Amino acid sequence: MPYLSSFGIETARTNPFPFNISAVKFAKNISMPTPVTFLIGDNGTGKSTLLESLAYRLQLPHMNGASYRKSGFEAAKALIPYLKLEWAIERSVGFFFRAEDFGDLINSVDRQDAKIHETLNDLVGDVPDKVIKQMKESANFQLHHMRKNYGQDLQSFSHGEAYLKIMQDKMDKRGIFLLDEPEAALSPAKQLSLIYFIQQHLQTNISQFIIATHSPMLMAFPGATIYEVTTTGMEKVALEDTEHYSITKSFLNNPEAYLRFLK
Repeated sequence: MPYLSSFGIETARTNPFPFNISAVKFAKNISMPTPVTFLIGDNGTGKSTLLESLAYRLQLPHMNGASYRKSGFEAAKALIPYLKLEWAIERSVGFFFRAEDFGDLINSVDRQDAKIHETLNDLVGDVPDKVIKQMKESANFQLHHMRKNYGQDLQSFSHGEAYLKIMQDKMDKRGIFLLDEPEAALSPAKQLSLIYFIQQHLQTNISQFIIATHSPMLMAFPGATIYEVTTTGMEKVALEDTEHYSITKSFLNNPEAYLRFLK
């Protein structure tokens, strides 16, 4: 049984942003009867904004540990007074994953390492390299944060492996998990790994996954509910009826038909 049984944006406002985007205008009584719900649609339809609003309302922790007061959640904050939730089980625990937060986390460690390297560069030649390395690690608070939260230095993994490692660590118990376009960090093989992981997780945990995605592979999750956002509405659809599926299938069946104009 899902935790959130439904949600909606209840307002007559249509301007300015974010009230003028499709996902906000048409998110009315969105029922979620299954453990996995997908929000899909073209770029700019607002599915990520909708997901961020849910994460903000639930105050779910996210990857880099930053507060929701940081920039990037202004639209979500504006929608909170109009966001209505219906609970089947009122349990606001879980995690919020965004591919961009993953990139920020990895890059912040590298940026701080470069800054520390420049600060300690004057010691080279006077102090043993081993000591300088220890001093750098002691000063890199982002690296300590990473090791504390994820058990190791994620830079030793590939991009997709590190992203999956974080998700596996943070989804080790039941909760509500919001994933915003996870395929941005995952190869097709790793997308299959994510599907398998979610399946295994749901066999032993009462959890709920709400995922914004462009990936037909992820949308194929067995028994999932799919909502497609367009400029005219937000409707529950079958996988085979989605634009993502039909375009991808048509292209893979006959790529030449699409690419001949590029020659």
